Amino acid sequence: MTPSGYAALESELKQLKSVERPAIIRAIAEAREHGDLSENAEYHSAREKQSFIEGRIKELEGVLGRAEVIDPARLSGPIKFGATVTLVDEDTDQETTWQIVGEHEANVEKGLLNIKSPIARALIGKEEGDSVEVRTPGGERSYEVLKIAYS
Repeated sequence: MTPSGYAALESELKQLKSVERPAIIRAIAEAREHGDLSENAEYHSAREKQSFIEGRIKELEGVLGRAEVIDPARLSGPIKFGATVTLVDEDTDQETTWQIVGEHEANVEKGLLNIKSPIARALIGKEEGDSVEVRTPGGERSYEVLKIAYS
């Protein structure tokens, strides 16, 4: 996991523990005051949300407890975890930039590519100027590696 990915998950965990958890406890207490719990939709909704929050807290604590943080700024050479890679699609000439990250911090909209994805697996070990064939759900794609950066 990258340092920024670790920090983001740590921030989410802190938010859940210090803000979300106390708020849902207050909501449950308030819903209990409304009387009969068997027909109290607010109570059941709050309990369901509490269950989700507690599950997410446990998941994040587990992920952060097992995380190995790797600083990409200390890396160089061929593409590996943490690399920011600029590719050009050889069919459409469209350029895209991805950073290869761990699965818990991946976010395609933000350009963070899961290391287990087909594109990332095909890129590992390649160098600038290499051509890469990737089998995606949409079919075969060909990319050329334009730039590799570690930051």
